Amino acid sequence: MTLLNVTDGTFDAEVLRSELPVLVDFWAPWCGPCRLMLPTIEALATQLDGRARFVKVNVDDARATAARFGITSIPSFMVFHGGDALERFSGVIGKDRLLAVINSLVN
Repeated sequence: MTLLNVTDGTFDAEVLRSELPVLVDFWAPWCGPCRLMLPTIEALATQLDGRARFVKVNVDDARATAARFGITSIPSFMVFHGGDALERFSGVIGKDRLLAVINSLVN
């Protein structure tokens, strides 16, 4: 499963209008903790393929989207469903915690 890179121009269509829950990873290529989280996000994307979507927003390239959602530190994660932001996390988060949140939305 490849993570979709979302931009300011595609965020609404790919995230807010998605029928599936969406975990958004706000990141930047220079961010060490962001790189640490990548294997966890990729594993969850594979594990939940077809039940949830996983997208990445590079905050350097999508500044308007980062500002819109008040992203002030990275990595930050938001879970959206039905166009609503339901959960928000910052920092390095364990796979089990992320999985529990997403499973509560897809089950």
